[in-house]
Amino acid sequence: MLLFFVRHGDPIYNPDSLTEQGQLQAEALVERMKLCAPEKIFASSSNRAILTAKPTAEYFGQEIEILDWCNEHYAWQDLTVALDDGCRTWAFAHKPTVELFASEEIRRLDKEWYKHEAFKDTSYEKGILRIQRETDGFMKNLGFIHKDNGYFAENPSYKRVALFAHQGFGLAFLSCLLDLPYPMMSTRFDMGHSGMTVIEFSDSGFSVPKVLQLSNDSHIFKSVSLKTCYQNRVEF
Repeated sequence: MLLFFVRHGDPIYNPDSLTEQGQLQAEALVERMKLCAPEKIFASSSNRAILTAKPTAEYFGQEIEILDWCNEHYAWQDLTVALDDGCRTWAFAHKPTVELFASEEIRRLDKEWYKHEAFKDTSYEKGILRIQRETDGFMKNLGFIHKDNGYFAENPSYKRVALFAHQGFGLAFLSCLLDLPYPMMSTRFDMGHSGMTVIEFSDSGFSVPKVLQLSNDSHIFKSVSLKTCYQNRVEF
């Protein structure tokens, strides 16, 4: 099975939507998805993720299955840091936390990194364990049982599925899916708007999932409309 994880297009966070640029990115994704041909399309319950998935779903005549647990709102509650000014930021964007994430003591804790003394008053453990539990359930429903840092295929439901969601959620999701400690995944990898990550799972027996592409956004540069935006110095 191939899993296509797609970050939403350029967003408007309030109200939850896409900019004109983001809509063009969603439309550009269709040409790419024609080659991927997902048999099932999932999306976070966030409107910006749904709007990014919509052109692809319409092309294939599919209904989008909404997964509320993928909504970034929940990850934001659990995997962010309070700043002195009262605002919050992602742990992976907070310099002191990043430095701790990169430390040898955190590395030694591996996937139980959240048990470090510095994180005792945070909701990191609750947040990452929630995503791990939901990810395992999601994969089980697709016919893949998570065990021993890999997956056993048990009558997989599809050959290709697509999930449209978010960066902040996605980095935690991929860390759980790939059995990589979240501090390592979130500080060393990133996702651009409408970038597609492709992960391969064997359809029989035991396998370790393999990342074939990470946040590939080549569809942006093949789009005439997006090229025009780029030439007009519209950032994306």
